[in-house]
Amino acid sequence: MARASRPAGLERLCVVLVATRNPLNIGAAARAMSNFGFATLRVVNPFDPSYREARSAVGASSVLESAEQFSSVADAVADCSLVIGTTAATRRDLQHRLYTLAAGAPLLRKSLASGRVALLFGSEKTGLRNEDLTHCHWLLRIPTRTQQPSMNIGQAVAICLYELVRSAAPAAKPEKQKPATAGETERISLLLFDLLKASGYLGRRPGITDLEKLRRLVRRMNLSAPDAATWQGILRKIAWKMETGNAPKS
Repeated sequence: MARASRPAGLERLCVVLVATRNPLNIGAAARAMSNFGFATLRVVNPFDPSYREARSAVGASSVLESAEQFSSVADAVADCSLVIGTTAATRRDLQHRLYTLAAGAPLLRKSLASGRVALLFGSEKTGLRNEDLTHCHWLLRIPTRTQQPSMNIGQAVAICLYELVRSAAPAAKPEKQKPATAGETERISLLLFDLLKASGYLGRRPGITDLEKLRRLVRRMNLSAPDAATWQGILRKIAWKMETGNAPKS
């Protein structure tokens, strides 16, 4: 199966990890980026500089190798026209507009069409600090249960990027098939009626009411022309087996 082409504009997204403490979490974030086709990783004051060798970055070594390191959030987002922070939104008085991931992803996607966007993730221990948030235009929240509001950084990055790709992917167009004609569905109804009559399912004296019920049942199936032809073939084969006495006995 051919893979869908990567939606345009996503290359302008910068994933920015601020004061991340565990190199494995940086590696997990890089792996998620590689999974969904994002390449620009920026780290601000990582606690352990050995993140470039993180074993958790399976298949994402190129993302880690090209990661840019900054000493401040201001420098990391200087070339971005939109800066979005992520937060669990607990125990702090937020001064920003807060969106859930489902509501914010389309807005972020729209901004990527015209400029570079930074998506910030804070440290494992404290999240983004208030000073970090002052660089943000608005905030994004992944809905989680109240008892466990925070997420692992790698998981949070993966969920956010998946939502961006998912919301950007064009909806699959259903395959258009020619609908069955009234004549085709009527032939199916009559074939089915004859079979049910021969099998005894309709009783000894099947009448017009039984045929009308079958006709309505077949109409509700909304068959396409190819499917109608298949059903006619199936029913005719069953009828032939019954007539020749080759039908399996119960």
